Amino acid sequence: MVTVLDRTIAPRPRHPEKAHRPDQEVLRKPDWIRVRAPVSKGYAETREIVRSNKLVTVCEEAGCPNIGECWDKKHATFMIMGEICTRACAFCNVRTGIPGALDANEPQSVADAVAQMGLTHVVITSVDRDDLADGGAEHFAAVIRAIRKTSPATTIEILTPDFLRKDGALEVVVEAKPDVFNHNLETVPSLYLTVRPGARYFHSLRLLQRVKELDPSIFTKSGIMVGLGEERNEVLQLMDDLRSANVDFMTIGQYLAPTRKHHPVKRFVTPDEFESFKTVGRTKGFLLVASSPLTRSSHHAGDDFAKLRAAREAALARKA
Repeated sequence: MVTVLDRTIAPRPRHPEKAHRPDQEVLRKPDWIRVRAPVSKGYAETREIVRSNKLVTVCEEAGCPNIGECWDKKHATFMIMGEICTRACAFCNVRTGIPGALDANEPQSVADAVAQMGLTHVVITSVDRDDLADGGAEHFAAVIRAIRKTSPATTIEILTPDFLRKDGALEVVVEAKPDVFNHNLETVPSLYLTVRPGARYFHSLRLLQRVKELDPSIFTKSGIMVGLGEERNEVLQLMDDLRSANVDFMTIGQYLAPTRKHHPVKRFVTPDEFESFKTVGRTKGFLLVASSPLTRSSHHAGDDFAKLRAAREAALARKA
């Protein structure tokens, strides 16, 4: 997710600025990145709950390859504040334009869906809303409060935009006390101009660090995609930067271009390389590292949250 810098956003066709040269090679997917089409009964039931509550999921909007697996288990990542984003990342398939007004009923609708699905852990993300004075911070907080009221035993993970130039927004979200605060760096800093134009790498790092300063009990999390053209040493430096910001959990997954108009896949990283990143990350001090070709920010989020708590408890016991 990237920031549009101090300019009015005019309506435009879907991602025309993301087109790459037609002579650019499109790499063939290796066997390890292929998934089956979703056809299960559980998938259909989850889809019906999402439709009946008129909700948007990032699973659909971002074309996540894990949607069949997750929805079959009644896991979904809800995307709040509409389906139109004020930013235009070169990797993202969410529509760009001028969003509509916030839905005042959405917090309760999300909470109702969480209850219907019987979720023990839920992930809430959003489009970027640079048009709002607080970037949507209060709406995030309202969703968290509604879920807490309806399903008090459910743990809540949020995946937020960067709230760039939104003074006080982060404090509003943190005060609502999500269990996990996730903000993705997405890629290494050398690729920000092409992949996250307008975003600020060190601002995102500072956002994550500030969460820990405001409430050390909240787990912090960030993720990146690989295969965009980054070098291995850049990924290792990014890991160090996240640890300097006291981030607990890192995810690393293979970038898959949604269409030929998006940033192209430069390389398919092998499963062995992903395993190496996981090993290195653990030695650097992360409580948890999820690294595989199909890893996404909210993939296995509930299981990972249990692992996070166990890892923190073990670390505290060692210090006692």
